[in-house]
Amino acid sequence: MNPLVFRIPPLPHYIASGFNRCQPGYQHRSRQRIKVFDLLIVRQGGLYIGEEAQRFTVKAGDALILRPDSHHFGTGGCKEETAYYWLHFQTFHDSLAVPEPDTDPGHASPSVEELPASFFNISTFQLELPQFTTLLQPDKAYEILDGLEQLQATAHLDAVRFKQQLLFQNLLELLSASMNPEQRSSQSTVCAEQAASYLRANYREEITTAMLGDSLNFHPVYIARCMNKEYGCSPMEYLLRYRIGQSKLLLMQTSFPISRIAGEVGFNQASYFSSSFMKLEGVSPREYRQRFS
Repeated sequence: MNPLVFRIPPLPHYIASGFNRCQPGYQHRSRQRIKVFDLLIVRQGGLYIGEEAQRFTVKAGDALILRPDSHHFGTGGCKEETAYYWLHFQTFHDSLAVPEPDTDPGHASPSVEELPASFFNISTFQLELPQFTTLLQPDKAYEILDGLEQLQATAHLDAVRFKQQLLFQNLLELLSASMNPEQRSSQSTVCAEQAASYLRANYREEITTAMLGDSLNFHPVYIARCMNKEYGCSPMEYLLRYRIGQSKLLLMQTSFPISRIAGEVGFNQASYFSSSFMKLEGVSPREYRQRFS
């Protein structure tokens, strides 16, 4: 089963939650296109639910996310007393990214879409959640959901609503960590992520594609293919962008001369740094700094 994939920012937003206890024979209501995601986490007993052509048996410690654009319904009554949490949330993007069956889970498109920003480029990233899973830490999830329940009486206060969102993000982290191994990132994604981590950790040093390949024990051509798939650029392009991003921080936060900043972020020549900065940012490093002076 492919995971649900959310583009971030913005983060999925908590709306409401609650706790239900039902007797044997209870059957989940039939609902269609409710326009919010419905997260169900069973604490005791079991729920029997269908969504379109899929069927789920949600037992204690299991979590199920029902989509906002689908028909979901009960497929049978509870066989024992059942207690479960429900939580509604939504994302502010136009659509939920769901990979096609023949693509790598969660990577239907590069995750480097640029968003408008005053001084920095903000790139989206992806959060993968299992639609159905057995939680690795169910007691921790119950604790978070109980905490959300306790906040309901004061949820009209802005500070409390902020606490609700923070608790919800912790719950999303637990859900993401509970994905089955077959739902996790493919080898090509892991390779790209390892390459990016290496480049970010060593950006101040001289780096070649051969050095990168030796460090990761992958052929440089394979690394380049993986990074193009994941980040939409080659390893050296990724490194250049990261170096320029770090130089922007130094231009804002220090009074270092341009030549020193070039060296601090891995450029051997200040002239090459300035031309690269101009190409990516449309202004020189000096002009960029003057924006904040």
